Amino acid sequence: MKFGTVGTSWITDAFIGAAEEVNDFTLAAVYSRREDKAKEFADKHGVKHYFTDVEEMANSGEIDCVYLASPNSFHYEHAVTFLKNKKHVICEKPIFSNTKEWEEAYQIAEENNVYLFEAMRNIHSPNFASLKESIKHIGQVRSTSLQLVQYSSRYDKYLNGEQPNIFTAEFSGGALVDLGVYPLSVTVGLFGEPEKAAYYPGMLDSGVDGNGTLILTYDGFTCTILCSKRSNSFNSCEIHGEEGTLIFEGAGEIDNPRLIKTPSKEEVALESVDTDNNMVYEIERFKSIIGSRDDAAYLDLKNQSYTVLSITEKARKQNGIVFGTEKN
Repeated sequence: MKFGTVGTSWITDAFIGAAEEVNDFTLAAVYSRREDKAKEFADKHGVKHYFTDVEEMANSGEIDCVYLASPNSFHYEHAVTFLKNKKHVICEKPIFSNTKEWEEAYQIAEENNVYLFEAMRNIHSPNFASLKESIKHIGQVRSTSLQLVQYSSRYDKYLNGEQPNIFTAEFSGGALVDLGVYPLSVTVGLFGEPEKAAYYPGMLDSGVDGNGTLILTYDGFTCTILCSKRSNSFNSCEIHGEEGTLIFEGAGEIDNPRLIKTPSKEEVALESVDTDNNMVYEIERFKSIIGSRDDAAYLDLKNQSYTVLSITEKARKQNGIVFGTEKN
């Protein structure tokens, strides 16, 4: 299977690196708006074909699917272009700005008999599977505390008067959709759709959230999600049950998952895999679904993607956060 990439940032480099560990999944083309940058990126990764026009790339016979890592506000436009040209699409999180775009894009994917995936790497890892399997060992869940609080170097640029994409409404940015979606995806992957959601953001003058707290209400327990791009946290993520507590490091990586039993406080390491790049697992799963036409697995991922996006959309609307794509 031959794939192309849209975007030349570190996340695209990471995806390409992960793809090199997957059999029969080969980089064949790259895209950048600027020809010099497109050629430089192609040379860096040893590929012959590079494009500066998305439509031309989508029409090309050089690729079977594409990985999109363009600014958030361009995800829908780029995804639809490739889907209409019958290319499978792997779109970096957050998949789209809102559920309207999501519904339209998935309809186009269905009409063209191709797949559309959100690249939410954490939920495809063996460590997430281990965590999910271990929920039954902690008894009745009573609360969770999950987080991704990570100071962004681009916040310094914002403080200096610049407008990095991720700190603007024009490019569908903000802490919740950039970082909060990782612990949110873990929560939805473990417990499904919550009964209620309330978001308390720390707003920036640009109209998006620089940090915030998301509270999800389930039957019998609540989940607290912290996200921030302007501070750091060194705390673990925890899921608290009556018979034990599950602990892991990093909502994006789910490192070192373990169970501490109640009341003995005995600590038991969960089965886990150490990796420098857990994007490998999402690529393997997407490739498997495409190859086997596993519509049941695809539907599960599709539904989870919608649930996460619908929660972030409602959270934004509660607080008057309106993206540029929604003002047209």
